[in-house]
Amino acid sequence: MRDILPDLRARCADGVPFALATVVAVHGSAPRDPGAVMAVDAAGTVLGSVSGGCVEGDLYEVAREVLAGAGPRLVSYGISDDEAFGVGLTCGGTIEVLVRAYASEGERAELAALLDLIAAGRPVAEATVLSGAAETGARLVVRPADAGPTTGTLGNEGLDAAVTDDARGLLAQGLTGIQRYGAHGQRRMQEVAVFVRTYAPPPRMLVFGAIDHAAATARIGSFLGYRVTVCDARPAFATRERFPTADEVVRAWPHTYLESTEVDARTVICVLTHDPRFDVPLLVAALRTPAAYIGVMGSRRTHHDRLARLRAAGVDEAHLARLASPVGLDLGARTPEETAVSIAAEIIQHRWGGTGRPLGDLTGAIHRDR
Repeated sequence: MRDILPDLRARCADGVPFALATVVAVHGSAPRDPGAVMAVDAAGTVLGSVSGGCVEGDLYEVAREVLAGAGPRLVSYGISDDEAFGVGLTCGGTIEVLVRAYASEGERAELAALLDLIAAGRPVAEATVLSGAAETGARLVVRPADAGPTTGTLGNEGLDAAVTDDARGLLAQGLTGIQRYGAHGQRRMQEVAVFVRTYAPPPRMLVFGAIDHAAATARIGSFLGYRVTVCDARPAFATRERFPTADEVVRAWPHTYLESTEVDARTVICVLTHDPRFDVPLLVAALRTPAAYIGVMGSRRTHHDRLARLRAAGVDEAHLARLASPVGLDLGARTPEETAVSIAAEIIQHRWGGTGRPLGDLTGAIHRDR
């Protein structure tokens, strides 16, 4: 949704009807995850993609029918690998897509309210009935308990209450998926399928050390969807001009800033300082956080010296094992930009559990269990 967010908000504001196709389930080696969207507006303009081009042609026709008044539709594309080419999914696999229209002013206003929350970086979840003993396409917008009430309904109070509770749990974990209930929200029943799409704020990337490598890392972090902060204690280096793509540039001692800012289990930390005055106290602080990734730049000699200093500071072996150091995957990188790609590749590997090996050397599914 985020990749076409400005276009959708513009169409809502301008009163342009459109149909929205959302991937709600993926089985096998399909190219896009649940939550991927494609929109088709009244003029026939296409925004976004749900399969990297495999099924968009057929889905375009479905969207036009829905926009013309056919009602919400849940469609499947797939497929055994042998049949994949017949329907256009060249990678094999199966995707299920919900297509619904935002044709009326009221429908667009409801969606616009959700889009505004997403654009503002507010945590929010959207629950939509897919099938079963409830109206297909019925929507419920759920916010954290302390952030405002739910809006919309899935048909009855029991179902709304159960879905609200589960949606808040999924939102806290940053997870998206299908949940199943009884007609009135009963657990462990299969009468109603509900797709819950969560929109958590972007994860943070904290880059310490205002050097050329940090500028390149900040750029690729923004490209990957992180909210990037660059921090350095030196005013001459920590400037907006040097880091135009960063969301914020902070002039502070790195460990002091880290101890005062929010770090959660999705945060990635890149320590590019090269200086024991900065990186030892910073890493002591970083290893106390639940950060998903802590990468540290330096030569192997610097790495071994750093480990000795951290042990002297009281850091145990279990915590030291969390460090990705020297930072990055072995890509043969030379330039700051190539090094940033190496760092980004390692962050992705940590996030999804990849091997870091060439896909051509491996067998089995390319896309791991989602």
